[in-house]
Amino acid sequence: QMDKERGNDSYLARQDADLPVCFQQTVLVWIPLGFFWILAPWQLLPMCKSKAKKSSVTKLYIIKQVLAALLVLTAVAGLALAFVDAEQGAVPAVQYTNPSLYIATWIMVLLVQDARRSCLRRDSGVLFCFWILSLLCGILPFQSLVRRALQVGFHRKLRASTWSCSNPQMTASFLSSITFEWYTSMVVKGYRKPLEIEDVWELNDKDKTKVLYTAFEKNMKTAMQKARAELEKRKRKKRRQEGDPDHGNSMSKAQSQDILVLKKKKKGDNKDSDPPKDYPRGWLMKSLGKTFRQNLLLAVAFKLVHDALVFVSPQLLKLLIAFVSDEDAFAWQGYLYAILLFLTAVIQSLCLQQHFSLCFQLGINVRASLIAAIYKKSLTMSGATRKESTVGETVNLMSADAQRFMDMANFIHQLWSCPLQIILSIVFLWLELGPSVLAGIATLLLLLPINAFLAAKAKTIQERNMKNKDERMKIMTEVLNGIKILKLFAWEPSFEKRVNDIRVRELKDLVNFGYLQSVSLFAFTCVSLATFAVYVLVDENNILDAQKAFTAISLFNVLRFPMGTLPMVISALVQTNVSTARLERYLSGEDLDTSAIHHNPVAGSAVRFSEATFAWEQDGDAAIRDVTLDITPGSLVAVVGPVGSGKSSLVSAMLGEMENIKGHINIQGSLAYVPQQAWIQNATLKDNIIFGSEVDEARYQQVLKACALLPDLELLPAGDQTEIGEKGINLSGGQKQRVSLARAVYSDADIYVLDDPLSAVDAHVGKYLFEHVLGPKGLLQKKTRILVTHSISFLPQVDNIVVLAGGAVSEHGSYSTLLANKGAFSQFLNLYGNQEENVSEENTAAGDEEEADEAVDPCMEESTEDVVTMTLKREASIYRRKLSRRGAWWAARWSPKAVLAGIACGLMGSVGPQVKFSMYVRYLRAVGWCFTFWVAMGYIAQYVASVGSNLWLSEWTDDSVRYQNQSYPAHLQDLRIGVYGALGISQGIFLLFATMLSARGAMRASRVLHQLLLSNILHAPMSFFDTTPVGRIINRFAKDIFTVDETIPSTFRTWISCFMGIISTLIVICLATPFFAVVIIPLSIFYYFVLRFYVATSRQLRRLDSVTRSPIYSHFGETVSGLSVIRAYGHQERFLKKNEITMDINQKSVYSWIISNRWLAIRLEFVGSLVVFFSALLAVIAKGTLQGGIVGLSVSSALNVTQTLNWLVRTSSELETNIVAVERVHEYVIVKNEAPWVTKTRPPRGWPSRGEIQFIDYKVRYRPELDLVLQGITCNIGSTEKVGVVGRTGAGKSSLTNCLFRLLEAAGGKIIIDDVDIATIGLHDLRNNLTIIPQDPVLFTGTLRMNLDPFDQYSDEEVWKALELAHLKTYVQGLPERLLHHVSEAGENLSVGQRQLVCLARALLRKAKILILDEATAAVDLETDHLIQTTIRSAFADCTVLTIAHRLNTIMDSNRVMVLHAGQIVEFDSPEELLRKEGIFSAMAKDAGITAADTTAL
Repeated sequence: QMDKERGNDSYLARQDADLPVCFQQTVLVWIPLGFFWILAPWQLLPMCKSKAKKSSVTKLYIIKQVLAALLVLTAVAGLALAFVDAEQGAVPAVQYTNPSLYIATWIMVLLVQDARRSCLRRDSGVLFCFWILSLLCGILPFQSLVRRALQVGFHRKLRASTWSCSNPQMTASFLSSITFEWYTSMVVKGYRKPLEIEDVWELNDKDKTKVLYTAFEKNMKTAMQKARAELEKRKRKKRRQEGDPDHGNSMSKAQSQDILVLKKKKKGDNKDSDPPKDYPRGWLMKSLGKTFRQNLLLAVAFKLVHDALVFVSPQLLKLLIAFVSDEDAFAWQGYLYAILLFLTAVIQSLCLQQHFSLCFQLGINVRASLIAAIYKKSLTMSGATRKESTVGETVNLMSADAQRFMDMANFIHQLWSCPLQIILSIVFLWLELGPSVLAGIATLLLLLPINAFLAAKAKTIQERNMKNKDERMKIMTEVLNGIKILKLFAWEPSFEKRVNDIRVRELKDLVNFGYLQSVSLFAFTCVSLATFAVYVLVDENNILDAQKAFTAISLFNVLRFPMGTLPMVISALVQTNVSTARLERYLSGEDLDTSAIHHNPVAGSAVRFSEATFAWEQDGDAAIRDVTLDITPGSLVAVVGPVGSGKSSLVSAMLGEMENIKGHINIQGSLAYVPQQAWIQNATLKDNIIFGSEVDEARYQQVLKACALLPDLELLPAGDQTEIGEKGINLSGGQKQRVSLARAVYSDADIYVLDDPLSAVDAHVGKYLFEHVLGPKGLLQKKTRILVTHSISFLPQVDNIVVLAGGAVSEHGSYSTLLANKGAFSQFLNLYGNQEENVSEENTAAGDEEEADEAVDPCMEESTEDVVTMTLKREASIYRRKLSRRGAWWAARWSPKAVLAGIACGLMGSVGPQVKFSMYVRYLRAVGWCFTFWVAMGYIAQYVASVGSNLWLSEWTDDSVRYQNQSYPAHLQDLRIGVYGALGISQGIFLLFATMLSARGAMRASRVLHQLLLSNILHAPMSFFDTTPVGRIINRFAKDIFTVDETIPSTFRTWISCFMGIISTLIVICLATPFFAVVIIPLSIFYYFVLRFYVATSRQLRRLDSVTRSPIYSHFGETVSGLSVIRAYGHQERFLKKNEITMDINQKSVYSWIISNRWLAIRLEFVGSLVVFFSALLAVIAKGTLQGGIVGLSVSSALNVTQTLNWLVRTSSELETNIVAVERVHEYVIVKNEAPWVTKTRPPRGWPSRGEIQFIDYKVRYRPELDLVLQGITCNIGSTEKVGVVGRTGAGKSSLTNCLFRLLEAAGGKIIIDDVDIATIGLHDLRNNLTIIPQDPVLFTGTLRMNLDPFDQYSDEEVWKALELAHLKTYVQGLPERLLHHVSEAGENLSVGQRQLVCLARALLRKAKILILDEATAAVDLETDHLIQTTIRSAFADCTVLTIAHRLNTIMDSNRVMVLHAGQIVEFDSPEELLRKEGIFSAMAKDAGITAADTTAL
């Protein structure tokens, strides 16, 4: 035995150390067996409790048992072999004992595996560890086993690729799931072809939105109840503190509060400064934590293992350096250290990736639960809570805040892990260097407040910037939505200036932000310098040797990460807190209270209001007061009243959208609702009408016919399967309204609530709809109908009329009784009766109305039918003409496959390396070559300095060997410290220089690109805006410019520093061990391939993510805007379902993307581990020729390289993804421009002085490939003449104005105004001298004054004069800020009528010689219309006025009337003449109920 030991000793104590056979066959066999026999018997305990129920036999169990049985057989075979061998000669005893031991062991394994069946967890930890131990101990003896294992692995991979969409993760083996091997098939697929959403694996059931949300909701409810109870306590306490004397008098308190609020607002105080009201707090985090407990705990376990291993590497490095410095050490020790370094690195990366995988899963699951919660909340929210936040803000909750939670979840564990790592680092450093560590720590601590200060500054800058960006985007959105107005009024320069002013502020902040970042980077380089200097200077016995220095350096590298992350995590936490508050306030808001809407059966009444008083807000003013009404089943009730009398509020109250103050409403039966502004979903036309009911083809066709939709269907590209864009963008207003009506009719409800559905359609279409759908002979004749209307012509045919005034019912009864009453209603009629196209010819004063009606009816019926289909066809074809620019495009664009494919093409198109390269070049050109060159030089210099300082350090540490037993010369010490310091600081300075320059360069690029984009978009012709959705252009200004501003510069910086870092590390390792160069080649090839595969797949997944994410938000936005409709029909469940499906599709692409990142990270970190391994191995091989210093340097750099490799891939793929933004901006920079704004030929001053217009054979088309719209028009319009232009829809009336303003350029012929051919002068010269009152009043955010006069070219007196003429003076004087009154987005805070009048004031202020009045088709109330007409007659008496009329009575007093038909002038004469000639005009007049007799009256 003694002999043997000595023998073993000699085996290890020599160069070619190997483990002796004897050792292999005894110790290596007995370690695992011993372990097993100590612990296994306990595993048999469950068998003794024979009562335990055993689980079923699974395939896996059978396989395990068969394998164990096979092992028994092999052991038996081994024993047999030993006996066979024994016959040839003597055999060592081991050959008998081992097989016998094994036989016993494998039988034990059989038993244990059987015993585990009665436990919940099938596989036994003891067995697993035993297998691992056997494997480790068996690596040397059992190569064949390893080989077999490899083959098994290979077969598994083949199996995985045959699985289709079900997730292979579920079935992946242990090895496959820790290395994410199961994901490889997806990466390969993504590399071969663009991934589609169908290719992505389905989510596991436990990650589906529904499952997550159910769990979350349960926890949320309990947590919220507790929080609500606490809120009540807080409120009570507050009340007690205030000790309110006037408890009863709550009203006065509310009023005084209102006054306070007003005062606050006047001060210009931010309204967020005092929280509007208290809400239940602190429940969100708790319930999330509870829901995802398991995930959190697992992640903690993995992170702990990783953190422990992080500190093993420096210790191993220390041992390795000691080994190299020690002449007498045995080689096998070195190899052992190298292998251990490799193993720790690998296990570390496996744990870390599992941890991250869990964290990111947590992130997306948290996001899914929050989005589901927000969505569900939005469906049940009360009106008041809804008022608190706009649609945009709510969508923001979903996109920004939920996203923020997702980001936070990824790093939540850093909160405890960072401090832990920092403490451990300091402990180990203390062990190495003693108290002088404190110098380094002190530097770090000093950096913390500096960094914190910088971070705070950066945050304020960021916040300012967000404000600027929002403001810029708001203006851009308005500019693009109102681009037609800007062009007509030649206002582009004013708005360009506004945008650019904001942009300048934005860029200034950007540069400052860049500077701050560079300063914080600079500060990090001084840490190791301070430590070493102090260490050496404190005590001359302290000699810096390689072990200490490089162990310290690798520890400092470890320390750097948590130090950097912690502040980030904390600031993220702060931001998440803000989000938490917002989400808590939103999710704990009041729900809709529909208790005032009863559904009791009452005989003979369908809807009954009992003293109903409702308000929009709980303590607001009542919008409808004490309404008591009884509506009998099957009757048609009209609700009329002036603007603002509460008609729509009455409807909302019935739908339960308002807060009940007293009384109730009883409704019997189901409701259908047609809102005033049609709400159209982004779905096919058919889906919009069927709206989730069963499909009944016959009824569907009947509804289409009744709602006059058949002619439209013929014109839509795919009939009723046409996809309708968001908000119904590819339908005209009238079509939208008819679809909305069709939806209600199809739903076959009992009670129909119709909020002015006829306002958006032409008069004769309205008449048709009334007859076929709403009226006494319509489809709905048996149903109860409540019709809010402005139109007087239908009133004689309704059963009952309710007149509202100021929210109360002023009178109700049938038409005849109300007329006889001589009340408000009859006054109303007398005022507007003459102006309204009255169907029944003013009800022919002859008393016998009935007869007259009968007589008129049959022929009317016939003619209207034709007229209607004609008109509809024409209206649709016009729209189609407008659309055929968009049409084919939409048809293709909205099929979902086409969307994905289109985006795929777009992206694949910009994937080729040439395109890529040109983009980088384009960006760098925008930065400026000079900048680019110096930035690169700065970075190179920094890394040269860094390599230099490291080499210098290794030299310095080698001194410890040189001056081993003598005192260290002081001058040398100063030199060492001095040079090391100088190199360190110069490194910092170069970095500072480079980052500051790059910040300036980036700003320059941003400025150049945005400027080009903006000026070019404003110069684009109108046709560009008609064919490009506004959203796309806005996206260029928002997302792409943001990418250019912020993402690209920082990614570029990170990329350069990673790249340089890796290069410098490799150089250092090659300097130490030149053979490493050979290893670099295969590693870099592997790296490159992994990179290419990953980048391809990752980009596809990112794209799928963004493609599938927008439907979530757009569906949500749609839901919020159509909330009243969804609730009225009671379709909340269906929408919730839809949301879940959309969410899951997005979740699965994000999930896949996360796994792809983990897949990559594991492979890259493996490369990193190999770099470490080879640098250590080569150092061991070349032991004799190397100093400790250089080995320390090369291995410590290698230890650092893993992270950098990872970062490099991340940033490369990010750069590739982001640089596309430059390309997309460029696409819009090269859009073809319209004619120049100002040319050399300027018109004479004061032109046009007379205002004569000549058309000479004028032709025009919308786009080169389309038909002519005006087919050769020739006419003269004299000075100060008033001309009306009429024609059926689509005759080319509006094209006429577009031509005068050259929004469309001539295709032939010319227009001459006062002897100047308008095609020869600049667009602005032309447009500034004409005035138009456009069809739809567009206002911009800003002051009222800015809306009238954006260039400030008129004095205040002139502006007031214009307002006075436009009948707005009294209104504006009543406003607190008068002319500076703030107009909100699209003029929301003015009524439609007031907006119309503001447009009139604009025209009055300009007072050009030529006025074009494009008459509003919308439901302008009659008063406003009347005001506008009279003002134009008086104020523009000495101008040439062209009125494009939709209602004939407005032009009956003009000098001449031009009748257009199909793009040609068919009649052009005075109205009296035209009425006498039986032509088109007189036919139209007859339709409108105007006779020759009427004109004389006029």
